[in-house]
Amino acid sequence: MAKVEAKAKEKKPKKKQTLGMKILTALFTVVSIFYVAPVVIVFMNSFKSNAAISRGPFELPTADTFVGLQSYITGMFYGNHPFWQTIACSLFITVGGVFLILFCTSMCAWYIQRSNTVLCKIIYYFCIFSMVVPFQMVMFTLSKTADTLHLTSPWGILVIYLGFGAGLAVFMFSGFVKSIPLEIEEAADVDGAGPLRTFFGIVLPIMKPTFISVAILETMWIWNDYLLPYLILDKSYRTIPIHIQYLNGSYGHTDTSAIMALIVLSIIPIIIFYFACQKYIIEGVVAGAVKG
Repeated sequence: MAKVEAKAKEKKPKKKQTLGMKILTALFTVVSIFYVAPVVIVFMNSFKSNAAISRGPFELPTADTFVGLQSYITGMFYGNHPFWQTIACSLFITVGGVFLILFCTSMCAWYIQRSNTVLCKIIYYFCIFSMVVPFQMVMFTLSKTADTLHLTSPWGILVIYLGFGAGLAVFMFSGFVKSIPLEIEEAADVDGAGPLRTFFGIVLPIMKPTFISVAILETMWIWNDYLLPYLILDKSYRTIPIHIQYLNGSYGHTDTSAIMALIVLSIIPIIIFYFACQKYIIEGVVAGAVKG
């Protein structure tokens, strides 16, 4: 029986691409090349000297312009701040900030949708409103407030990231919670499960696609963020974008080759993380923003 079904599947004719589909495929291929080209250029220039980059930024490295790993070594050991501390700071802020956002906003969204009170609706609309307010409108007040409340450490900035990341996360989680049948939670309540057990044992596993999608979006934002850490963190702490900025020396001197090398080091982890979780992105975004 299995062999018959396998043969039947093999005999199914493949769908032929129409002219419109072929044109769209070619168009999006060209667009994807334009998106990938900057990354290739940065990677290529990270192995060239500053003079070679100035003369021909789009040329491949040659025997005369190739400097090997010298740019990476120069960038990592620039100044008196060890690069491993910079990586540790970025990693701590990213992992801690994303964990705090996921942990707090998922429970908040679930409570908002299940309580359905006036106060919960007000909180929900405040979260939506926070997505509209530009960061530039509040950055000076935020910097002063963070300094007053002693939030200028990697631990303190996690609270600020929670506030800025809550809007999108609550919006996506709320949309997905609407699609979860209430009967499942009612059955758990009949079996004697409390709110925490119901959430972590039943609701959270169902929310996995949206959970991972929010994690990817927030990770890409926090890891690459420059302005917020630069305004908030004490000068003794540096994230990778801040460390790269310090390679722009005084009097117009810029170590372009070292900057390119550190940019490559900064994008590799986020690309690996993105490709590892990409299959959940569309599923989670659609479920969180459309359903309900």
